[in-house]
Amino acid sequence: MRLGVTMFSTDLAMPVADLARAAEERGFSSLYLPEHTHIPVSRRTPPPTGTPQLAEEYRRTLDPLVALASAAAVTSTITLGTGILLPAQREPIVTAKAIATLDHLSGGRVAVGVGFGWNVEEIENHGVPYKDRRERARRNVLAMKALWSQEVAAFDGVEPSWSWPKPRSGPPVYVGGAAGPTLFAHVAEYADGWMPIGGKGIKAALPALREASSTARVIPFGTLPTRGKLDYYASLGIEEVVLSLPSGTGDEVLPVLDDYATFL
Repeated sequence: MRLGVTMFSTDLAMPVADLARAAEERGFSSLYLPEHTHIPVSRRTPPPTGTPQLAEEYRRTLDPLVALASAAAVTSTITLGTGILLPAQREPIVTAKAIATLDHLSGGRVAVGVGFGWNVEEIENHGVPYKDRRERARRNVLAMKALWSQEVAAFDGVEPSWSWPKPRSGPPVYVGGAAGPTLFAHVAEYADGWMPIGGKGIKAALPALREASSTARVIPFGTLPTRGKLDYYASLGIEEVVLSLPSGTGDEVLPVLDDYATFL
């Protein structure tokens, strides 16, 4: 089983380049970074963590594609992923170009984890009604995939166009979120797999996922590992798990990374 890591990258946390280098040196297979463009102060939307206050790292998150570019420059094998990117909040032509450029510069090491977002205010500030976020994300991912794969690409509102570089790796797209027919329909239509956040309920959801897509990969994301949990995932045929690191300084993160390395 391959193990990757994810961390909220912020202006106060361990530099992403240092984390990527340390993770690769220890044998981890991937590094995923999340996205929040901004966090409105109104707090109409309660924290998804169930805590009274939203953790500070949410408001300080770096742009994942820029941060992963710094990681690409100091590594050679580790997969560089978004976990998760919010495509409903992004312009797809520019985002497709940025991801393809990162893939080109990293030698084809990019993976794109996408999601729909939970923060109503954040999404609405991008001009997207909250109820439309799934369809907007779908449209934007399909647009990016067209630009990545077709010599001349056209899609809703965009005339036939050229766009290079073309990614070497695809790149694979994984959809994050809770199990259900709507999410699995998205996986079947435009993704390579499902990233269940935290990893709960996978066994019960697998039959429905397999009915929607027999080839979809399952990558438990943001997991706090134990040997029993990893063995259980392996028994389900899961080949990669992404482990959650604290958003902290190198002195705080590296001991946890070393602990996780004992599972490799």
